[in-house]
Amino acid sequence: MLTQQRKAHILDVLNRDGQIVAKELSHALGLSEDTIRRDLRELAAEGLLQRVHGGALPASLAVADFAGRQQVATEGKAAIGRAAARLVRPGQVVFVDGGTTAVQMARHLAPDLVATVVTHSPSVAVALLDHPGIAVELIGGRLFKHSVVAVGAAAIEAIARVRADTYFMGVTGVHPDVGLTTGDSEEAAVKRALCRFAAETVVMASREKLGAASPYLVVPLAEVDTLLIEPDAPVDLIKRFRDRGVDVVTA
Repeated sequence: MLTQQRKAHILDVLNRDGQIVAKELSHALGLSEDTIRRDLRELAAEGLLQRVHGGALPASLAVADFAGRQQVATEGKAAIGRAAARLVRPGQVVFVDGGTTAVQMARHLAPDLVATVVTHSPSVAVALLDHPGIAVELIGGRLFKHSVVAVGAAAIEAIARVRADTYFMGVTGVHPDVGLTTGDSEEAAVKRALCRFAAETVVMASREKLGAASPYLVVPLAEVDTLLIEPDAPVDLIKRFRDRGVDVVTA
């Protein structure tokens, strides 16, 4: 089997099964594990999959910059944003993450809602500029331009001074085994801090993020209370999340 044929086969198996186990695939194809691992490395370098111990998982499609992500799953993100907005109760203090789904959530908060939003996303803050009842606390730090959010020690220090009712988290990968992942180590550190200083965490995940993985772990799935997803998510994947104790809610 030629190299390109092997790689095409790997991607077909990944699309069908949602994972690659290098040892199993090497036996099935009659090839060495080293050959399969080399192919996985090259495919990962092209952004076509995410390598993990023993094999690979689908790479998240949500790794484009902020402008690019605005064009992905727009209807699903709007639905999730509306559903997330309905979870905020009067008088609450909530952390709202950065990202395009978080902006949708901010835009859909009830016009008569009185609450406080703490965010490290200038985009979320601007979306709430004309909301009469929402007080906005903007966390500062170094601007990570890819996601348009503040990161770094200053951001984490500011987060640690707040005790929020709920953290509405955005990530690029949500996998039953790997957990919640994103594409940047500093951004992952800020998300961990937001999760740590909130009483509960709600993950907002459009379809392309489910079953996918990115390089940097935010937190394991066990640290999440609710997973808010689109209604057409794969049933078998939803079951795997629920089997791990996560409350899965469809938008």
